[in-house]
Amino acid sequence: MDYRNLLFIALISLIACCGIMAVIWLWAKRIKNAGVVDVFWALNFPVITIITFFLAEGFQTRKILICSIFLLAELRLGIHLWQRVIGHLDEEEGRYQRLRSEWGDKADRNFFVFFQFQAISNVLLAIPFFIITANISTKISILEYIGLAIWAVAFLGEMIADRQLAAFKKDPKNKGKVCDTGLWYYSRHPNYFFEWLTWMAYFIFALASPWGILAIISPAIILYLLTKVTGVPNNEEQNLRSKPEAYKKYQQTTSSFFPWFKKA
Repeated sequence: MDYRNLLFIALISLIACCGIMAVIWLWAKRIKNAGVVDVFWALNFPVITIITFFLAEGFQTRKILICSIFLLAELRLGIHLWQRVIGHLDEEEGRYQRLRSEWGDKADRNFFVFFQFQAISNVLLAIPFFIITANISTKISILEYIGLAIWAVAFLGEMIADRQLAAFKKDPKNKGKVCDTGLWYYSRHPNYFFEWLTWMAYFIFALASPWGILAIISPAIILYLLTKVTGVPNNEEQNLRSKPEAYKKYQQTTSSFFPWFKKA
């Protein structure tokens, strides 16, 4: 494994992601909607994928496999987020409104730093990807096949969860109600669970490569962010504000993250 080449790829990826986020910050500043950062955080990964595919020196078949699934997953997520955000570009999401209010006249400067940290996180989370694409072994390991299988389950699960929620919200009869059908019957956040499972799949895939154990950093960071920082906490807070009684009951009976059977 050529570590100098790995560092070079990571540096090029970082420069590209930081540049993209700087441009997006200018756009967000003009339209006064920092929520667009979520879309381009996801779409930065395809940029990293393209850079790595052409610069990494690993086994071509392995590169095609990991680049294909990484590209497919992140493009799907980016497009899904774009469809969610594009409908209300003139209305900033609550969490960004709160940050803007707390930061006051320093909001634009702080959002620039925030956007750059998102770019840094893109490269940090891509560690499994860098490790895998540097692997020169011509044998595809059983661990890599297991990783692919888990990824397929996670990809389908997240896509189904997103579609079930979108269909529920689209029906006017469900206004003020909580989506608790399909995958949402077993978890309050199945979309977040399957997003995390996707990163676990990359970790398992990376275990077949030298220093693959270092890839654990990605699912660990994603799990922390989703359950403690931006994902579950923000979503729960918003739902408790919009439908307090119904959502409290939902919380009492349904697993927060990992899909499981209803509580009595």
